Amino acid sequence: MIRPRTTLLVAVLFLAIATIYYALSQDAGGTTMLVALAIGMGLLSYTLALGSPKG
Repeated sequence: MIRPRTTLLVAVLFLAIATIYYALSQDAGGTTMLVALAIGMGLLSYTLALGSPKG
């Protein structure tokens, strides 16, 4: 069973990657895309977890 709270860790993971990327490269464009990816992956995983059967 997938819990919605644990799927939000996907978003936190991608936000951490974006932070590390910005710290190493100082590239605002790439960081913006990684943050958008983090938001999208977090929403997607949360929605899929809520819609999946609880069995």
